[in-house]
Amino acid sequence: MRVPLLVSFGVYFLVSASAAEPFKITVRDSENGWPVPMVELRTTHNVSFYSDNAGVVAVDIPELMGVETWFNVIADGYERKADGFGMRGFRVLIEESGTFDVELERTIIAKRLGRITGAGIFGESQQVGEHLEWKESGIFGSDSVQNAVYRGRMFWAWGDTNLAKYPLGLFHMTSATTPVQPLDTFKPPLQLQLNYFRNEEGEVRNVANVAPDDPGPTWVSGYVSLQDHSGEERLVGCYSKIKPPLSSYRTGLCVWNDTTENFESIQILWEESRGEEVPKPLPVGHPVFWTDKEGVEWLLFGDPFPAIRMPASFEDWKNPETWSPIPAPEPPKSPEGEPVKSHRGSIAWNEFRNCWVAIFCEMEGDPSPLGEIWYAEADSPFGPWGTAVKVLSHQNYTFYNPRIHPEFVENAAPILLFEGTYSQMFSNAPTPTPRSNYNQILYRLDLDDPRLAPAQGEN
Repeated sequence: MRVPLLVSFGVYFLVSASAAEPFKITVRDSENGWPVPMVELRTTHNVSFYSDNAGVVAVDIPELMGVETWFNVIADGYERKADGFGMRGFRVLIEESGTFDVELERTIIAKRLGRITGAGIFGESQQVGEHLEWKESGIFGSDSVQNAVYRGRMFWAWGDTNLAKYPLGLFHMTSATTPVQPLDTFKPPLQLQLNYFRNEEGEVRNVANVAPDDPGPTWVSGYVSLQDHSGEERLVGCYSKIKPPLSSYRTGLCVWNDTTENFESIQILWEESRGEEVPKPLPVGHPVFWTDKEGVEWLLFGDPFPAIRMPASFEDWKNPETWSPIPAPEPPKSPEGEPVKSHRGSIAWNEFRNCWVAIFCEMEGDPSPLGEIWYAEADSPFGPWGTAVKVLSHQNYTFYNPRIHPEFVENAAPILLFEGTYSQMFSNAPTPTPRSNYNQILYRLDLDDPRLAPAQGEN
């Protein structure tokens, strides 16, 4: 860095000093040596550092250089063995340009692969000269993903989106595309580069201005690609216009316009000002395709479990007369026999398990009221769902709206990938996790893990 002009005996001298090169700490999973993102390392004077997608922390504050330093380790799902005083951490001598690896024991079944959205995904690594090729998106936070394979690409959409220039950001859905299978490897460091839709200035923009003159955010759900009777693919969704605090005043159907690269409203299903009751069920949540015994293909919408079905065509999707409600299944039960009240999530057919699988968030869970994630299986998408196993837990943070990504993995691979929104909201966490808060985190579940045996009908 450069030090300002120094006044001495009436003469100005330009003094320059070089900042010390950071000390690199890499946090690793003791089981496999993989880097672990989102681990807090806190000093005894309460300075915190957080590992990036490469598991790297760059320690660069002057008072620690040349000092043997204790770091408390604080992380959901990963921990350091407690010492005689109950402290969970490690001690290391901080030296300029030095390196140190610390191993943590994973206490959850799911493996954290890393952050998908937000800024500074490799922010710590770049301070030590690594991952310099990574391109920042301009996005700081993204809420709740929707995905659909459309015309040979994976289309992504998110709800309310944070930007750098002001606490308020984009509120009419942001979107990006990737290849259908965007990952070269299913172990960290996670490097998922998203191709966002941008305006003429190169800034990420809204893609769901279905009613630009009407107030409130626009949220699109039930994101799916359907063929019409002419064989053309149509990317569609069900939108809601939102008013404070978080309630809808209009619901409708929208279709993607390939020319303008925006969603357009084609039908209003419900308007609060008309005094109508909200129609139920609606084609929202995460859709899946299902073929019955007669060979008829159906489209099912659920969040997590199917609540509505219709013939799998564009024309039937936009005709509420073809929609049929699906009775809710019995709640899955924990290995102890207690019902697990589901909040939201998704299901998918899994070829490795030869059954339907579900990943869902628990309502009023423990220790986190909205951060406990469970796995269950069923022979039918309609249930009954067997014993559920908790695969991810948070001490005092929210992880909601989990989404399975079955397309990312080759058929019959024993790997299930899912993401969710990691957020301070709906928790009493005193401080949001820097960079990671209000963003999407990807996890890997190995379906041959023996700890899943209760969900797979094994003892």
